[in-house]
Amino acid sequence: MENRIAILGIFIQDLDQSAAVNAQLHAYSNYIVGRLGLPYRDRNMSIICIVLDAPNDMINALSGKLGRLPGVRAQAQYAK
Repeated sequence: MENRIAILGIFIQDLDQSAAVNAQLHAYSNYIVGRLGLPYRDRNMSIICIVLDAPNDMINALSGKLGRLPGVRAQAQYAK
């Protein structure tokens, strides 16, 4: 299966889920090219941007697993 480049945007509004988010990211670390995490203390949330080079099903699986965590929202944007 061919790899795709994607940016995965993650909003963590329930900061108690941070450990679960990091555990999922660690499980997919072979596909992660880069990561930028920003604590937004004024809004009591964290924002993470992940660049992935992975098969489409892996990107969708990671996005889905993160999005099912309470207080976490994740969405992928793909390069052409």
